[in-house]
Amino acid sequence: MALPAAPPARLFAELVPAQLPGQAPAGRSRSPPPPPGREVQVSGSAELSAGPDRARVSVRLSSRKGAAGEARSSVARRLEYIAQSARQRGLPVCMIFSDFGKMQNVCNLLIEKLGTSVTICPPHFYHTPEALDTLRRQVCVAAVGNTRRKAQEVCRLFGQSLGKPLLIREEETKEWGGHIDSHVLNSPNSLTLQERIQNATVYASCRVFAVFEIKGKENRRNKLH
Repeated sequence: MALPAAPPARLFAELVPAQLPGQAPAGRSRSPPPPPGREVQVSGSAELSAGPDRARVSVRLSSRKGAAGEARSSVARRLEYIAQSARQRGLPVCMIFSDFGKMQNVCNLLIEKLGTSVTICPPHFYHTPEALDTLRRQVCVAAVGNTRRKAQEVCRLFGQSLGKPLLIREEETKEWGGHIDSHVLNSPNSLTLQERIQNATVYASCRVFAVFEIKGKENRRNKLH
């Protein structure tokens, strides 16, 4: 018995318009690309100064006696008096001062009591390493704070709210000493105490670059506070 003939095959085809590069297929809605990151880029700087926190004083003693032993004994007594004067005021015997007022009082007292037998050299002011490190940290933190405040003002100008920092980079740091008039420096022994402190003062500056995120519109409730 012969099998019935198979029905003719059918072919269904659909023409689709050519798709351009980056174009979504027809019939599909392409989701919009994510918005680019919103950020504000600012730079800021700060400058601070720190006066010296230590002073070193050199004291020379002399004595004229008929015999060398008597002269040595006289100098030793005066040296002990100097050490005792320093101890009574809570200062180290090495005569390194952190209190400049006490330093001046001790020097005046020694000159008054010992007269011409003692010679006190002008104080040498300087900074300890800890004081310089503190100054460097403080000026960097101050520069970052100024940069953040600048970014906040820029955002508020456009009604936006400042977000978290994305980048903070220290770009430049400088340090320099204090200076006084050149004609005064020509005669350093004539400098007053304040002029010596000013001359030993250290200045530091720092400039930073920062990128902050912009969160969105500024909260009006927070703006009123």
